[in-house]
Amino acid sequence: MKRFGIVGAGVVGTALGIILCEQGWELCGVHDARPEAAQQLAERTGAAVMEPDAVARRSEILFITTNDGAIEDAASCLAEAGAFGPGQTVVHMSGAQTSESLRAAQELGAYVLSVHPLQSFASPEMALQNLPGSVFSIEGETAAYDVAVDLVETLGGEYFFIDKSSKPLYHAGACVVSNYLVTLVDLGVKLLENTGIPRELATKSLMPLICGTVNNIDKIGVTKALTGPIARGDLSTVVKHLNCMAEQAPELLQIYSRLGLETVKIAKNRGNISAKDMEALQHVFARELTGIAAVK
Repeated sequence: MKRFGIVGAGVVGTALGIILCEQGWELCGVHDARPEAAQQLAERTGAAVMEPDAVARRSEILFITTNDGAIEDAASCLAEAGAFGPGQTVVHMSGAQTSESLRAAQELGAYVLSVHPLQSFASPEMALQNLPGSVFSIEGETAAYDVAVDLVETLGGEYFFIDKSSKPLYHAGACVVSNYLVTLVDLGVKLLENTGIPRELATKSLMPLICGTVNNIDKIGVTKALTGPIARGDLSTVVKHLNCMAEQAPELLQIYSRLGLETVKIAKNRGNISAKDMEALQHVFARELTGIAAVK
């Protein structure tokens, strides 16, 4: 039985604690700067609420699941209290931070890891649903990789290893797919709003299309999932988009054109469009990006 502790009973920490307890791990202590958050997790798992150094001393594996900006400070405070030691493993689950933020624990002999789920968690209940089966990145001390793998397998997930020097690029990729998807959907909603469709209805109308596209990506891959006028080399339709946008939503022309240029590259890789069509599409998007109106 693994003895683990949690410092930081937010969305991820709460879900992690509940799931691991259900899988037979022993939660030996919980702490959060918000007493009510720690109490809620304790009540759901039967664990005790403690001071952070007490949680750390009792833990074979300590999860510091505070917000990203507090991880290093939490580790440093626990190190100053002498709460780490050899044979212990300290883990955070941040996508942006590397295991370097746990250096204070490492200096006292603990192994340090970053184990990040490539998943979006809007609430503890959503996290309870989405965390199991996720794909995780593992970064940190190779001597503790078996601990990370055991954790991921307990959560029913898959994993890959990443070097800490590449962590910012990895996290940027995750942000594009998750955070920028929201921005992209907002762009589509704004275009529909400009036709007079109420925002709530516009969003609802686009959801089946969004879900269908995501499903296609999952089933057949990114490149093959591309559909629409650019994938067909349909220059006339793209020009109509640009000209209508110039009249009714000019503030969205630049981002539409930048995305269009990137989409042309995918269409080329898919093998759907000729070199002539590709050049024509690139030309009209480049004209918009340089401030010259598209021709009819």
